[in-house]
Amino acid sequence: MNDAAISPKSSLLRDVLAIHVMKRLTIAQTQGRLLSLQDLSTELGVRKADVRQTITALHREGWVDALRLRLTLAGFAVGASLADAPLVAVRRAAHRPTLTKAA
Repeated sequence: MNDAAISPKSSLLRDVLAIHVMKRLTIAQTQGRLLSLQDLSTELGVRKADVRQTITALHREGWVDALRLRLTLAGFAVGASLADAPLVAVRRAAHRPTLTKAA
């Protein structure tokens, strides 16, 4: 995704979210199920607006048919290659500064 920039304060990794969305859509399509934005949002633990933005970007790139919320043939091929692959988390781990005792 070309517009995958994230703000320094955001923990959401947009490229990773796109991969998760494609994998979830592939699994659903192979099972004959349709997923909604709400379904994807709930399954991935991200805001519906983030899923919508990701679907729109994937649609522009030709991977997803946003009107039907289904993968294109090219998107399905990519998603199928991800079906059994372990994926990194959608969010970056929060940086927690450690407290040290004064000597």
